[in-house]
Amino acid sequence: MSNKISGGCLCGAVTYEVDNDFNGFYFCHCQQCRKITGSAHASNLFTRPDAIKWTTGEEYKKQFNYPDRDFTVVFCSECGCGLPFVTKSGKALLVPAGSLDSPPNIQPNDNIFWAERASWYDDGKLANKCDGFPS
Repeated sequence: MSNKISGGCLCGAVTYEVDNDFNGFYFCHCQQCRKITGSAHASNLFTRPDAIKWTTGEEYKKQFNYPDRDFTVVFCSECGCGLPFVTKSGKALLVPAGSLDSPPNIQPNDNIFWAERASWYDDGKLANKCDGFPS
């Protein structure tokens, strides 16, 4: 396995390289992460703050700090895709797993804030599996 892994946004304006030695991988089901992603949960990897090198488009990064809660989201100002950022404490780099171009070195550890999961999440796991759009 490579010790570097590339990633970026959907439109390709922002790209980065990160050390592939993540120490945490969580599916977060809290209401804020569902709003940020527009999905059932966020899929976030954690590593050292200095593990990233921005290769293109750093000027397209936009950051939103929620005013009354301790969370942040960073995204491409062109396409809106989530991007890595150093947490407010400065102790970790959070990398949205979906922004990576290859699999990380670890599998998900935990589903966190499980009690806040979307009411439709469990039923969704039972829905039909299709390789593309349904017939």
